[in-house]
Amino acid sequence: MWTLGTPAEDVAAGTLILTRADVRKLLPMRDCIDAVEDAFRRHANGRTIAPGVAGTHVDGGGFHVKTAGMLASLDGERPTFVMKVNANFPANPQRNGLPTIQGVIALFDAENGRLLALVDSMEITSVRTAAATAVAARYLALDDAMTVTICGCGEQSRHQLRALACVRPLRRVYAFDTRTDQARRLADDMAAELGVDAKVVTELGAETHESHIWVTSTASRRPFLGPRHVTSGAFIAAVGADNPEKSEIEPALLASSTVITDVLDQCAAIGDLHHALDAGVMRVGDVYAELAQIVSGQRVGRRSRSEIIVFDSTGTALEDVAAVTLVYRKALELGVGLTVDLAGSPRIRETLA
Repeated sequence: MWTLGTPAEDVAAGTLILTRADVRKLLPMRDCIDAVEDAFRRHANGRTIAPGVAGTHVDGGGFHVKTAGMLASLDGERPTFVMKVNANFPANPQRNGLPTIQGVIALFDAENGRLLALVDSMEITSVRTAAATAVAARYLALDDAMTVTICGCGEQSRHQLRALACVRPLRRVYAFDTRTDQARRLADDMAAELGVDAKVVTELGAETHESHIWVTSTASRRPFLGPRHVTSGAFIAAVGADNPEKSEIEPALLASSTVITDVLDQCAAIGDLHHALDAGVMRVGDVYAELAQIVSGQRVGRRSRSEIIVFDSTGTALEDVAAVTLVYRKALELGVGLTVDLAGSPRIRETLA
């Protein structure tokens, strides 16, 4: 926790610059899971600045902006606001040798508007997305769920498995990807890191059917996971659909399941829920709850062992503000990062020189 300083101290502090490598040092998965859960709980209790989102498409990709904030806590923690700007270009790794997602998060003091930090968004986005899955699984997956099928074996899938291993006793992982070599690398790496039995599968069928946890983390524009693929009691984290063109979960599976959203309006516009609404098999009122209602106890989580639950996770800046605030606090405590004065203070310029 940190509290507000005097105006002179705020000005002298400058703006902290944190790289992706810095974030990796400062954001343990377990800590991020707890911070994200707290953010959703605060949101349910009216202690946040409501999340917002905007975006635009260009040839080969697009840009989105997500915003949210935390109001001052009862123990004196300062109010904060974040704005994240991410570029998403799926063909970047093959075409340009660049990451799919690149961006920056700006962290502001929500009481006086001071720019506290500029933080590379790649690691924040990956870790907080997985943390949200873990928060949902903590309340919605079967307590003894040990088998996971992960669809899409990129970098995000590694974070997803690490996060799930924090909240459930994972024993077996099925890795499914159209790029078998990528699925093999994931299986080998996670078997060594997490001590699980990890196996590559080339289709979703008899082997994967008994999985009680599913994660879909792809750039698919056509749904591929339906009622025939999952067994009773399954928990499905639908992570990939974060714009209206992406689609992973068949509308029929959503319609026959209990649906939990991260942000209802956002999922209705850009998530897998969007396609179920367009298909006419669901109405907005059919959604059981938002995750904030579950973690706050306003709605009961899993209600039976046979219930199939889909968590439509489109990503919200509530997760970003939780993660980046945690990173900023730890950076101050440990002296990590580079401090600059974007207004051009000679004192700070001399320090950098």
